[in-house]
Amino acid sequence: MEILRCENITKIYGTGDTTVRALDGVSFSVEKGEFVSIVGPSGSGKSTLLHIIGGVERPTDGKVWIDGTDIHSLNEDRLAIFRRRQIGLVYQFYNLMSVLNIDENIALPHLLDGRKLDRERLDEVVSRLGLSAHRQKLPGQLSGGQQQRAAIGRALYSHPAILLADEPTGNLDRKTGEEIIALLKDSNQKQMQTLILITHDEGIAMQADRVIRLEDGRIVQNEPVRNLL
Repeated sequence: MEILRCENITKIYGTGDTTVRALDGVSFSVEKGEFVSIVGPSGSGKSTLLHIIGGVERPTDGKVWIDGTDIHSLNEDRLAIFRRRQIGLVYQFYNLMSVLNIDENIALPHLLDGRKLDRERLDEVVSRLGLSAHRQKLPGQLSGGQQQRAAIGRALYSHPAILLADEPTGNLDRKTGEEIIALLKDSNQKQMQTLILITHDEGIAMQADRVIRLEDGRIVQNEPVRNLL
């Protein structure tokens, strides 16, 4: 079952002599429960693509469907609601609220959406993340790996249709980074959570089901990992 489809995504910044074509006709689809890694050199358009899929930026041209919804046809208010409910975003820098404890950070988007706290779901997520002993702590009282776990929990709490991770291990040491990737893979495999991961690490990329490689805003490779081994 197709959960994501990108059709002819183009993103242009600037005008005239300052024009930059960050994405140039990018098209691909992702099946529900699939783990896809997106790789490419700096400036290839990886993060721009992820931001457009995540509804954070709008494309200059093209369409993005998530679970059957053309997300960029939505107005800003409806897009914000859709993003909170259907898209989980994990960044290299954790973006946690420093004045909120870990429970509050994980549940915040859900509560901002006007929905009642699901205590059972919160307990499940916190336990699965290994954060049960740290629930009342503020982000500044945790290690980088623990903060990234909380950021993943925030992204997963509302059962999003798709989880987008932009260099989630880039700010972590190798051992902690491996733990974070294992956690994401566990969510993908055991919870059938669709995962799209941007990484510069080829070793991480090859743990996915499929690798999409960008160069100069275009897809130059879109292959199952089994074909690359």
